Amino acid sequence: MSDPAAPFPRPAFELPVRGGAYRRPDTQTLRDLERVSSATACAKLHGMGITRSFVEGPRPLAVGQRVVGSAITLQFMPQREDLASGHGQEYVERHTALWHVLEEVKPGDVLVIQAFGSRYSGCIGDILARYFVKKGGVGIVVDGRIRDSDRIRELGLPVWSTGTTPHYASQTELFPWAYDVPVAVGGALCMPGDVVIADGDGPVIVPQAMAGSVLETAADHEDWEAFSRRRLDEGARLSDYYPLTPDSREEYELWRSAQAFAR
Repeated sequence: MSDPAAPFPRPAFELPVRGGAYRRPDTQTLRDLERVSSATACAKLHGMGITRSFVEGPRPLAVGQRVVGSAITLQFMPQREDLASGHGQEYVERHTALWHVLEEVKPGDVLVIQAFGSRYSGCIGDILARYFVKKGGVGIVVDGRIRDSDRIRELGLPVWSTGTTPHYASQTELFPWAYDVPVAVGGALCMPGDVVIADGDGPVIVPQAMAGSVLETAADHEDWEAFSRRRLDEGARLSDYYPLTPDSREEYELWRSAQAFAR
């Protein structure tokens, strides 16, 4: 009979897991996408056949926050005592994917974290968030909780999460397992290097190869909606300006030309 107090036999499996190399989107594309809302990006992707781009669940930590950046990914997995558990707190975590992914952050990155909507795992806290900002990170999207929320809010770092908790990352049922790998967040797939557009409506994942097409169609959409808002505020009929009719489209084109000339 085996001794129940004996250590678990450990499988021949090394942690953390790291995915393969990937390329980030070019900085000009990210800069141009800053004018595109998550709602417009989501709608344009839907028209192109990508129907699951919205990260359902995470909400903004602060009112008015917005970010556009390149996805760098972190995957939590369920704990299993023979492989990974949270005993030892941060002294264990410093050797996990959570610490490793932060060393890979580049300016303009958005950290996207798969945490299964856990209500108990505080995937990011104040100290790690500060280091993330120092490395040039611009936002965090986590399908789960954060801790030290007041201090993170003071940092001015845009964060989308499902809530807050006092727990540290591996205190309960999850463990930081892998980085630079595909992750599932709020029902959406995010690949390393995809574009994240997040604002008050929530985060949207734009496949990197489709970012240029989204930008091309969304820029015109954002412009004509701005024109339509102006005309509706002036008393115009909704059916004439949302969406544009052939006549109001012609009026919009003249308005847009005048705006460009004024610049």
